[in-house]
Amino acid sequence: MGKTPGELYREREKRVFDAIQLKVPDRVPVSTGFGYFPAKYVGVTVKDAFYDHPKWRQAYRKTVLDFEPDIFRLILNDSGKVLETLNNKQVMWPGHGVSPNHSHQFVEGEYMKADEYDLFLKDPSDFLVRCYLPRVYGALAPLAKLPPLHTLLSGLPFGNLATAEFDSSFATLVKAAHESLAWRAETGTFAQEMRELGFPCYGMSGGSAPFDVISDRLRGMRGTMLDMYRNPDKLLEACEMLLPWQSERLSSVVAAGSESIVFIALHRGADGFMSLKQFATFYWPTLKKHIFNVVNAGLTPCIFFEGDYTSRLEYLLELPRGKVLGHFDSSDMVRVKEVLGNHMCIMGNVPSSLLQTGSPQEVKDYCKRLIDVVGRGGGFIMSPRSAIDEVKPENLKAMFDFTKEYGRYD
Repeated sequence: MGKTPGELYREREKRVFDAIQLKVPDRVPVSTGFGYFPAKYVGVTVKDAFYDHPKWRQAYRKTVLDFEPDIFRLILNDSGKVLETLNNKQVMWPGHGVSPNHSHQFVEGEYMKADEYDLFLKDPSDFLVRCYLPRVYGALAPLAKLPPLHTLLSGLPFGNLATAEFDSSFATLVKAAHESLAWRAETGTFAQEMRELGFPCYGMSGGSAPFDVISDRLRGMRGTMLDMYRNPDKLLEACEMLLPWQSERLSSVVAAGSESIVFIALHRGADGFMSLKQFATFYWPTLKKHIFNVVNAGLTPCIFFEGDYTSRLEYLLELPRGKVLGHFDSSDMVRVKEVLGNHMCIMGNVPSSLLQTGSPQEVKDYCKRLIDVVGRGGGFIMSPRSAIDEVKPENLKAMFDFTKEYGRYD
C-alpha cells in the first residue's frame, strides 16, 4: 500500500528541514522553482500564467506531480489585466511587451532622482504618492499634481481632485482593485492544493536587501553605483530607513501561518557589481540585520545569492547557524562547502545552461560531483542555479531521478 499524501508531505518536509538544520537526512533533497517551465512542458503559453489561471494551474499541477520535488518555489503571477489597467511601467510581461512564450522582464529606471533623497528621507509617504507612483503607473500620473501631503492638515485639495483626469484615474484604480481581488481568489488556493497533494512549497517574499530595494525600485543600478561615490551618506541613511519597513512586511507572513520558508533574492551584492569594500560598507550591514529579523520572526530565509559570492562567503558565517538556506548561483561550490559546510545549508547549483543544452548523462555527472563534494555529511539540497524556463524536460528529470537514486546517506 502506497503512502498517503499527508505521509509524503511530512516525509519531504522532514528531509528538507533536516538538511536546513545541518542534520543528515535519508537522502539529498531535490528542489526547484519551476518558473515558466510548465508552459514548455505541457504545451501552453507563458501568457496563460498572467491571463488564464485555470489553464496555468492545470499545467503547473501536472508538472509538480510528474517531477515530484521535495520542495518547490511557487510564484503566483500578477494578473495581466491588472498590469494593463494600471499601465505598469516597471515590467513587461508575456503578451504585453514580450512574446507570449517568453518570461517577463523588469524595466529598471531612475524612478527617484539623485536630488530627491532628501524628500524621500524626510517624508517618504509624500514622495511615494506624488513622485514614485505616477512614474511607475501611467494610470496614476495625476497624483503628481497633488500638493505636498502635509497640506492635507488644512483640508482636501478639491481643486486638484475635481478634474476629468482624476475621475478617470480613480475609476481605473477601483477597476484594477476589483480585478486583482478576483485574480487572487483564483490563485490563492493553489499552494494549499499542492500541500494537500503531498508537496511542500514556499513563495512568500521575505523582503530584500535594502540596497537592492533602492537599486531595483528607486535609483536603478546606474544610480546606486554612482551614489556610492557621490551620495554615500544619503544612500546609507536610506538603507537604514528601509529596515523597519521590511520587518513590518514579515508580520503578514507570520500571520498567514502557511509558510515557514521565505524567499530573499539578492541582486547587486555579488562580484561584478561592487567591490568587497563596498559590499562591506553599503550592502552587508543592513542585509545582515534584515536576515536576523527574518530568523527572529520564526521564519527560515531562503537566500538566493545570485551571481558569484565566492569572495564574500566568510561574511555569511555571521548569520545564525542552521537557520538559513543559501541558494548559490555561480559561486565556487567547493569553496562554499569548505567555508559554510558546518554553518549553512547549501542549495544549488546545476547550471540552467546545462539543463537546456546538455545531455541527461552530463546532468547526472554534474549532480554526482555536487553530491560527492557538497552533499558530503548532509546540509545540501540539489537545485538548479536559477530560472529553468527553457530547459529540456528530460534533463530536469535526470537531475531529479539521479539525486533520488544516488544521493542517499546509508
